[in-house]
Formats: sequence, structure tokens, C-alpha cells
Amino acid sequence: MKQTTVGGNKRKVTNALFIGLLVIVFIAYMFPFLMVVINSLKQKRDIIKSPFSWLFTIKGLSFDNFVKAFTQMDFLNAFKNSLIVTGCATVLVTLLASMLAYYIVRHSNMISNITFALMVASMIIPFQAIMIPLVSIYGGTLNVLNHRITLIFMHTGFSMAMSVFMFHGFIRGNVPIALEEASCIDGCTHAETFFKIVLPLLKPIISTMVILNSLAFWNDFLLPSLVLTDKKLLTLPLSTYSFYGTYSADYGTIMAGLLLCVIPILILYIVLQKQIIGGVVAGAVK
Repeated sequence: MKQTTVGGNKRKVTNALFIGLLVIVFIAYMFPFLMVVINSLKQKRDIIKSPFSWLFTIKGLSFDNFVKAFTQMDFLNAFKNSLIVTGCATVLVTLLASMLAYYIVRHSNMISNITFALMVASMIIPFQAIMIPLVSIYGGTLNVLNHRITLIFMHTGFSMAMSVFMFHGFIRGNVPIALEEASCIDGCTHAETFFKIVLPLLKPIISTMVILNSLAFWNDFLLPSLVLTDKKLLTLPLSTYSFYGTYSADYGTIMAGLLLCVIPILILYIVLQKQIIGGVVAGAVK
């Protein structure tokens, strides 16, 4: 009985230490975001004087930064541009990647195997290695830059490899071929089998890829900065760059603008949270 008690006490101490470590990590992870929220409610002089001070230690708390950011960055127009680019690119990537992954899994031949191997290998190539030739070809030769559809096309292409890889693993481990055989017996075509039988089964991984790709597209700054130059086409991350001057920056307005950019994608994550966790758990069990 003593050994059991000692073991139980050790386990409690270990769990307490582990929970304490998690709390410390959580605080360290959330501290920068919390500082952004706090400083977005301060005036510029308070941010420069004491950026780490809490709200109750300063005077002049206001929401003027959010009003200024909303107006100066033309939030509604930038939000519309980001929504169009992110929505279209996410839908295209999800549909095309799931279809290609399904074909590769169910048709194991030389062409499909080589295609899958090349797509996986392309994931190790950094975007910075090809961005100069990309801009040179699409801008100088084809002259198709400064269009939303060009940015959507590039986002779709650069995200296909990872999406196909994720869909490939999920389809192979979680979609039984018996269901497809039964649908063929019932007279379904290959397209009907995919859209009516297979695609609904991919809901967990689709939710996971939607939030991952949407987050990447919504927050991307480098690629849109190379493609878009017209102020009417700027996305939210590009519009926040207008707060930076040559010799100074309005930090309060910058942080308010960053929060305005984060809120929509945060709402999307909260909506899809259950499906994302379900997709991760399903993949882990398999």
C-alpha cells in the first residue's frame, strides 16, 4: 500500500509539473499577441514610452487607432480583395487536390507514382528561390501581373503539393474501396462516385486543409507584394504596410490594423475547430 501511495504521489507531482510547464509555454506563446491587443488601445506616446505597461497603468485609453486603421487601410476594399483571393484559391486547391489525390491512390501506375513523387519533392523548394524568375516571366514576358486571377492561380499552384500529400494519406487510410465498388454496381460513374461517395467522407481533412490554406493565403505578404501593385487590388496584409513611414511608424494604428486582419481568420478557425480536431484524430488513429 505504501508503494502504491508513493507512486500515486509521484504521479501527481509529475502531472502538476507538466501542467505548470504547459501554462508557462502558453503564457510565453500568447504574450506577444496580448501585447498587440493592449498596445492597439494605447496612444503612440504611451507605446513608445512604455510598450510593456498594462492598460490600467496608463491614461488616454481609446479606440481611435481602430477607427484610423479602418479608414486609412481602406479596410472594406482590402477585405473584399483578401476574401476573393483566399476564397477562390482555397476552393480550387481543395477540389483539385482531392481529385488528384484520389486518382493517384486508386490508379497506382508509373505516371501517377512519378507525379506524386515530383509533387512531394517540390515541397522542399523554397519560394524565395523561384520568385525572381516567376516575376520576370509573368510580368516581363506574359504581362499578367497586377490581376487577382494571377494571384489566385499562383496560390493554387504553390499549395497543390502539400494538399495532395495530405489528401493522399487520408484517402488511403480512411476511404474503403468497398464503398466505391458498391456504387459502381449501382450504376454510378467515376465522377458520381467521387462527388457523392468519396468527397463527403473527406470532410475532416477538407476542414483541416481549408483552415491551413486559408490561413496561408490570408496572411501571405510576399507573393501578393510581387503580383499586386494597384492600390485597389491590395489585400489586407499589403494595406497594413501603408502605416509604415520612411522614418517613423504609427505603432498603435499598425497593431489595430493587424488585429482587424486577424479577426476574420480567427472566426473561421473557431467555426471549423471541431472538424479540424476530428481530422487530426482520424489521421492519428489510422
